[in-house]
Amino acid sequence: MDYETARNLLVSQGMATEEHSDALLTHLKQGHPPIPGQITSILLALKVVFEALRDVGQFDRQLACALYLLSTESRHQFNLGRKRGVAWPPLLDEDLTRIATAVKSIFVGTWQG
Repeated sequence: MDYETARNLLVSQGMATEEHSDALLTHLKQGHPPIPGQITSILLALKVVFEALRDVGQFDRQLACALYLLSTESRHQFNLGRKRGVAWPPLLDEDLTRIATAVKSIFVGTWQG
């Protein structure tokens, strides 16, 4: 996966809009689990973006917003779903922690895990 593909994937997954009906955040808001392979693709894209931006002092607002929303809103929706009794997949909690850690790595510039 190249940087542009990874960036576009993260923006589409992090920006829950009508045109991104298969976005992770959209699924979580609806109380649905991620599409099979979706978390793996997001984690791979995060690693690619990290490598590309490791030594870059700044990057675009749209990507920053998508990263922020992926790391915070996904956890928020997961917790809301749990309170409503949604039966999330067993590893989703850990996967969301991995996403948040990877996003933190991008902002910090050092891989966190």
